[in-house]
Amino acid sequence: MKTCKVMTDREIEDRMIFASSCVESAARALGISAKEAYQRMKRVNLINGYILKHYEVIHSESRKHVTEDVVGCLLDWEQRKLGKEA
Repeated sequence: MKTCKVMTDREIEDRMIFASSCVESAARALGISAKEAYQRMKRVNLINGYILKHYEVIHSESRKHVTEDVVGCLLDWEQRKLGKEA
């Protein structure tokens, strides 16, 4: 039987800080505002569906690598969403 781990306030805070830094670094890499990056990520569920879902794996990687992954994932997920809407 699988048990659910209850996160502490500190663990939740760490994840939110990490997600925020991902939004900001992706925005810089894309040359857009953090607000626009957040809105784009929210539209394709990237924050919950990738950044937070895979936090345990990606938070220990280099900032450069995380930024490249997040930007690549955002562009890919936006393309897929456009394909589904067409």
